[in-house]
Amino acid sequence: MSISPATAASSSSNGAPQAIMLELVDEHGNTIGTAEKLSAHQAPGQLHRAFSVFLFDEHGRLLLQRRALGKYHSPGVWSNTCCGHPFPGEAPFAAAARRTHEELGVSPSLLAEAGTVRYNHPDPDSGLVEQEYNHLFVGLVQAPPRPDPEEVGETVFVTPKELMDRHAEAPFSAWFLTVLDAARPAIKELTGPSGGW
Repeated sequence: MSISPATAASSSSNGAPQAIMLELVDEHGNTIGTAEKLSAHQAPGQLHRAFSVFLFDEHGRLLLQRRALGKYHSPGVWSNTCCGHPFPGEAPFAAAARRTHEELGVSPSLLAEAGTVRYNHPDPDSGLVEQEYNHLFVGLVQAPPRPDPEEVGETVFVTPKELMDRHAEAPFSAWFLTVLDAARPAIKELTGPSGGW
């Protein structure tokens, strides 16, 4: 398992787990404080900074991940390539690149900003709430994923048609369509008119 600030700081000197903190923001994305990760997701949720990554291969197929069954939030559902939360004070771009490597074992060969989207999505299964100001990123990946099994159950590259078929049959994260639709202009620019996105 790779060592990151999240895992390196996961226990204090007396062995007790240390809280992972998120950056709270206002409706314009300005930082207003911090909150512990789980408490920020408990209903009704606190608006916090997040990111979502969409990576594509050389054929214009989107890399999806199925979240590991051990995750406390939205386990076992399909979602975009990578998503998460910057540490307080960490740039969203840096967080997106870091978590993509930690979760999937790959570094994007290209990663570009694709705007932001604000949403409020309750998860009916866990009762947790995604109240997020989400920074979107699109990019390219050239190496095969080597996912961390504690984070990712499986991965697949899909065409737009394959995504529609999979979405009709399998559970996806509550936020997936919101972030995909918000990132579509940048995705179309990246994959070209023949990509079908």
